[in-house]
Amino acid sequence: MEPQWVPSTADIAGARVTDFADFVRRRTGVQAPDYRSLWQWSVADLPGFWGALWDYFDVGERGDEVLESAEMPGARWFPGTELNYADHVLRRARTDRPAILGVDEDGSVTELSWADMIGATAAFAAVLREHGVTAGDRVAGYLPNIPEAVIAFLATASIGAVWSACGQDYSAQAALDRLGQLEPKVLITADGYRFGGKTHDKTADIAALRAGLPSLAATVVVSRFGGNVPDALSWADIERAGGSATLVAEPVAFDHPLWVLFSSGTTGKPKGIVHGHGGVVLEHLKAVALQSDIGPDDTFFWYTSPSWMMWNFQVAGLLVGATIVCYDGSPSAPTPDALWAIASRVGATVVGTSPGYVLACAKAGSVPRADHDLSALRLVGITGSSLPPSSSLWLRDNVGDRVPVASISGGTDVVSAFIGGVRTVPVWPGELSAPYLGVALEAWDESGKPVHGEVGELVITAPMPSMPVAFWDDADGSRYRDAYFDMYPGVWRHGDWITLTEHDSVIVHGRSDSTLNRHGIRMGSADIYQAVERLPEIAEALVIGAEQPDGGYWMPLFVTLAPGAEFTDELKSRINAAIRTEVSPRHVPDHILEAPGIPHTRTGKKLEVPIKKIFQGADPAKVVAPTAVDAPELLDWYATLRPPAK
Repeated sequence: MEPQWVPSTADIAGARVTDFADFVRRRTGVQAPDYRSLWQWSVADLPGFWGALWDYFDVGERGDEVLESAEMPGARWFPGTELNYADHVLRRARTDRPAILGVDEDGSVTELSWADMIGATAAFAAVLREHGVTAGDRVAGYLPNIPEAVIAFLATASIGAVWSACGQDYSAQAALDRLGQLEPKVLITADGYRFGGKTHDKTADIAALRAGLPSLAATVVVSRFGGNVPDALSWADIERAGGSATLVAEPVAFDHPLWVLFSSGTTGKPKGIVHGHGGVVLEHLKAVALQSDIGPDDTFFWYTSPSWMMWNFQVAGLLVGATIVCYDGSPSAPTPDALWAIASRVGATVVGTSPGYVLACAKAGSVPRADHDLSALRLVGITGSSLPPSSSLWLRDNVGDRVPVASISGGTDVVSAFIGGVRTVPVWPGELSAPYLGVALEAWDESGKPVHGEVGELVITAPMPSMPVAFWDDADGSRYRDAYFDMYPGVWRHGDWITLTEHDSVIVHGRSDSTLNRHGIRMGSADIYQAVERLPEIAEALVIGAEQPDGGYWMPLFVTLAPGAEFTDELKSRINAAIRTEVSPRHVPDHILEAPGIPHTRTGKKLEVPIKKIFQGADPAKVVAPTAVDAPELLDWYATLRPPAK
């Protein structure tokens, strides 16, 4: 297979990561003529790399010690050093470009200058202080992806308070399952959101949420549709009254909590993952500027929600002076290629989306570069699941052959990626280009032996500053240790199957905790989805491998059909043929069943593990919280299924 994109000499010379390598050479004498050698140095000399990164981005005053202890968990970075995330946004203020573009589903675009954003941030920070919010207190958001969410976060961070948010597609109970753990002092919300041409009134959910949060001293409402929220402060009034406020970012310790992100909550109460100011600032400067090559001339648009870590990642565009785009509507309304239309409208240089959306555009026959002006676009980012080679090539042919595709994989756990793209490395269809700098990534077998060219567990053998400070309400750290260090003590096991290739790229096969293991051959589900979901009749698929009490193994494939398609024997034969040809005969399922839908977490992950446990006889109510599922009624349908008689 040939690479789909190869960097030109100009790409390499002009890349920010090349400039960083030159900085390292001048500073330390370390010669890194290519990305691989720079990565090898970055994981071999952690204090040297992260100290150089701090100085390259002029993060501020710091102590002499970079890494006090490299033990995992428990590594301590930059002891005695103080900083504030919001301060690093303030430093990038400018007058020649907007800070935020707010895009509505009706096509309207609202520009917020840096002065507007900073003024509103100062005004909201003043309100937080008036209601007794101090460093360490929590501020909760129940908001769509609108500029006010970014402003509220920055205000919270500026005073050392802790931010956490859910999108408004979450029910009140689902939001309470998360935000209720934090006992927030202030709630900021909106009266509703628009999606797919419909307006969703959230005032009833807001009332239920407030009733379940007795710790609240105040509620602030962004009025979008004139909804009535009694006894709440108006965002518009706060902005009007705060014209003279000055934003001051209070210095806090490197590991002082910045935000709490939540796990999907499919196997119990969602875990609150706490990240610190310093780790996030350093990781996001690296990931945004060096890996994604985003800078002050860019307009950064990732389709996301405040429920998902990619929202936090996109906000980081402000750390490098880029313009970020907040969009709270559907990527497919009014037409399947609506996301590309928005990219054209705002002149986006970097667009991020999911493999599912790319596949939907391909099936709809969209040709974005013919229908929209994408001349400004220079990078497409992909995350959420594995990107099939066919979808990667579709992007090349229909979006731009000189636009590299940066497929990334990481997670809420580090609020960043372990693996992804870089401007100086080729892009191979269906593969992630390289491990990120500072990420000591390996593939291990069950005995803890590194493997290359074969499937292994994704492990990280050295600490990163953005690894969680802690889990919320985990005083002895046991939940944290169990989450990542149960299989290989002292080594982070992430729960993904990967293969390291001969050209140093990485193939991600899917979650290892939902591994298919037929006849002793372990396999990931992603390869099956890539083969099946490309068929025009298939809207989505779910494959499960469940060990049975009698020692048997049941591997069914569930499919939902595209509109107008029929579930016929001929279609089942073509599904099996696609798997046999494109994956392997060992991957052919025992049965193919038509399903009324595929259940997901609220952030779009298929519920492979909970469904597997249900097939093994577990009570659906105990293996997954209904509030964590986008369509919980589907669980009852799956619970009725058992392996057909042989």
